[in-house]
Amino acid sequence: MTPQALNQLINQGEGRNLEFKTSFGREAIESVAAFANSKGGGVLLVGVADNGTVAGISCSEESIQSYANQIKNATEPSLIVDIEAVSIDSKQLLYIKVNEYPVKPVSCKGKYFKRIENSNHQMNLTEIANMHLQSLQLSWDAYEAYEFSYEDLDVYKIERFLTRLKEKGRYRVTQDSTHDLKKLNLLKENNQPTNAAQLLFAKEQTVYNIHLGRFKTPSMILDDKMIRLSLFEAVEETMMYILAHIKVAFEFTGETQRKEVFEYPLNALREIVLNAIVHRDYTSPIDTQIKIFDNKITFFNPGKLYGDITVEKLATDTYQAQTRNKLIAEAFYLTGEIEKYGSGYIRIRDEISAYPSMKLDYEEMGNGYLVTLSYEASEGVSEGVSEGVSEGVSEGVSEGPNQLLMLITDTPGLRTTQISKSLNVPTKTLERWLKALRDENKVEFRGAPKTGGYFSIEDSDEKK
Repeated sequence: MTPQALNQLINQGEGRNLEFKTSFGREAIESVAAFANSKGGGVLLVGVADNGTVAGISCSEESIQSYANQIKNATEPSLIVDIEAVSIDSKQLLYIKVNEYPVKPVSCKGKYFKRIENSNHQMNLTEIANMHLQSLQLSWDAYEAYEFSYEDLDVYKIERFLTRLKEKGRYRVTQDSTHDLKKLNLLKENNQPTNAAQLLFAKEQTVYNIHLGRFKTPSMILDDKMIRLSLFEAVEETMMYILAHIKVAFEFTGETQRKEVFEYPLNALREIVLNAIVHRDYTSPIDTQIKIFDNKITFFNPGKLYGDITVEKLATDTYQAQTRNKLIAEAFYLTGEIEKYGSGYIRIRDEISAYPSMKLDYEEMGNGYLVTLSYEASEGVSEGVSEGVSEGVSEGVSEGPNQLLMLITDTPGLRTTQISKSLNVPTKTLERWLKALRDENKVEFRGAPKTGGYFSIEDSDEKK
C-alpha cells in the first residue's frame, strides 16, 4: 500500500469497516472478530490513535507472525488474516485486512462481537442466533414447530390461504393442499409444520401476543385488548381495534355523500401493522404493543432491526430488504398483503405526505423497535378534530359533538348506550357531547326514560 493510499484511508476516520488501535492486544483481536462478522469485513490499522494521529508501532517479522497466531488461537472458527507492515512519514504501521467470514458469527475467546458504526458491540444470544441463521440463508420460521402436528392446523385457514394465492396469481395452486404447503416450505416432508405454518394456520395460537390499548396519558388506560390469533386474522383484528379508537372527520364537498377523513392515513397504519406482525422476533416472550394516544400512536415490536438494516437506511428510498421471517414474509407477499420487499417505509411516507403536520419516527429501543405516528393539533381545534386530516378540510369538518349530531340526524331515536357503541366513545365523553348539543338546542330527548331516545331539533323543525 502506498503512503498516499494509506493517508487517504486514515483520513476517512474510523467507521463500520475501519478501526484504529495504538497497539496490538485483546481489543485489537476483538475488532478482527467483529470485522469477520460484518458485511464486507474490514481493516484494522495498528499504530494509529483514535483521532487519526499516526503514532507508529515497533514490529518485526517475528512479532507479525506472533500476532497472526494470537488471532488464530483466540477466534473460533480460527481466522487466518493478512498482516502487513506499512510505512508512512517514517513510521511503521500494521495493516490487518479481515475478510467477512461466510458462516457467522465468529467468536473471540468465547464472546461474539459485531460492528455498530465505529465501535464493537458484544452480541446477546438472540443476536448470535439471528446472525447464524442469516449467514446460512435460513430463518427461524423455517424450522419445525416441535410439539406441534399437522392435526393442530386449521384446515379452513389453509383453504382460505390457498384461495387467496389462486386469486392473486403469484403462485400456481394445485388440487393437493399438502403438496402446496410443502412446496412453500410450510410443511416438511413428514408433514411436520414449520414455525411459520403454526403462526399462520394454528387452530389455537400460543406463540405470541399483540397488546393494544387506548391511553389518555402514559399511566391512564381507557381501554385495552389482547390479541392472540393466526397472523392473517391478527392483522384484521388489530386494524379493527385501531379504527374503533381513532377519530374520523367529515369533509363536505357539495356532493350527496360526505367524505370520511380519518385522523391517520389508513394505508399507512395498515403498513405499520403488517411490518410489526411480519417482522417481529417470535422467539421473544415480549408482546407487540400498540398504544393509541390523543395525538399519536406507538408501535413497539420485540426484536431490533434485522441484518444490515439501520434507522438511517430506512430514511432513504434505496434501502435493501432484510427479512427475519422469510416464510411468513413470502406468505404475506403471495396473498398480496405486502406488495414488494423493502418498500413499506416508502409507501408509509407517501401516505402521510397528505397530512401536513404528521410525523413518522422510528428507533431501536432496548431489545425492540419503536415506531411512532404523531401530529400536532392546531390551537382552538376541539378534541374531535385532528389537524392531521388533509389541508383545507378544517372548515366544515365535524368535531366530536358534530359527529354525534350527524349520527342522531341520520338515525333518530338512539339511546345513550346505542350511541356509545356506535361511536365507540366512553359514556362520560358522550354525556359531555350531548350536553353541548342540548345547550345549543340542536338535540333533545323524547319519550320515556327507559324507551326514549335522542332526536335532532333542526330536523324536526324542517319536517313541521
